[in-house]
Formats: sequence, structure tokens, C-alpha cells
Amino acid sequence: MIVDEKTSNLSDEALARLAANGNGEAFDEIYSRHKGFAYSIALRMTGNQADAEDLMQDAFVSVFRKVGSFRGDASFTTWLYRLVTNQVNMHFRYRSARPEIQATDAEVPEQRPSGGRVDPAGQLTDRLAIQKALTMLPPGYRSAFIRYDIEGYKHDEVARFTGHTSGTSKSQLHKARAGLRVILAPPSPLCQG
Repeated sequence: MIVDEKTSNLSDEALARLAANGNGEAFDEIYSRHKGFAYSIALRMTGNQADAEDLMQDAFVSVFRKVGSFRGDASFTTWLYRLVTNQVNMHFRYRSARPEIQATDAEVPEQRPSGGRVDPAGQLTDRLAIQKALTMLPPGYRSAFIRYDIEGYKHDEVARFTGHTSGTSKSQLHKARAGLRVILAPPSPLCQG
């Protein structure tokens, strides 16, 4: 469906109807209008800028998928608020169910000698280092890594979320892993002369 008048002049409800019928310009306008709103909700709930940005993006993937279910019984922002809060709540449920980042079979971490006790301080330090390293990656690399390696999506699913090809997803994942290896590598000992 082609929009005769500029999408910026349309109400949220009209844009939602157009987006539900596959109009990309209408969806882009919805995103432009409400990305700050969605981000602020996610940031307020998580307290973490990187998580808030990722969750805002995930919420708009849900908007893209579910915009056809918007009936207009409530305002569009009320409906969007619900989608964002549901996305954040799923994030917290997922995080509590899987508290540690899981590696793929190709990246099985080195086994540490078992002394019978786990050092919680060491685990916390490792997690914080990984979280910090993830924030240092470009957004596309970070998104590909999180969706594929952490959340378990396949490359074609990641490609649909991001609007890229499966090959781009694979490339970004490869570059993200390489970047993380560099960032997390222990400092090399200085040569003594």
C-alpha cells in the first residue's frame, strides 16, 4: 500500500494500520517517533544503557511482528509500553534462567582444575569483563553475538531481526568473536632486555 500523504502527518493509529499492511515507510515513522520512548522505558527498568538499547531494538522487532494485532482500543503508546515492558521482563526471566554466557561448541572454554570450590569473586570479575567488552563492540557486532551465541537464534533469524542477510550475520558474529578475543586477551608480558 502506498502512502499518498507524508507519513509524518499521520496519527500513530493510521501508521500502525499501514505498517500492518506492509508499508515500510509507516513502520520507519513509528520507529522514529517512539524509539526514545521505548528506550527510556527499557533504561528505567534495567538501569543499563546497553541492555536498554538492545531491548528497545527487540521491542521494535515485536512491534514489526505484532502491529497487525493493534486494535486501537487504547492509545498506540500504551500498546507499545506493554510490548517494551514485556520484552524487558522476558530479558530478566531469561537472565535468571541462564546467568552465565554460554559458549558455542567451537569455543569451549579451557577447563580449570577443580578444587571443589568455585570462586564467586572470580566469576563476577569474568562476567563484568565480558559485559564491558560487549559494550566496546560496534552495535551490529554486539547484536549478532548476543542473538546468536547468547540467545541461541540461528543466522537466518538474526538476519530477519536486523534486516540484513544471513551472510552479514555470520560476518558480524565472526568479527564480534575476534574483537572479544582481542579485548579479553590477557596482557602480553613485557620483553625484558
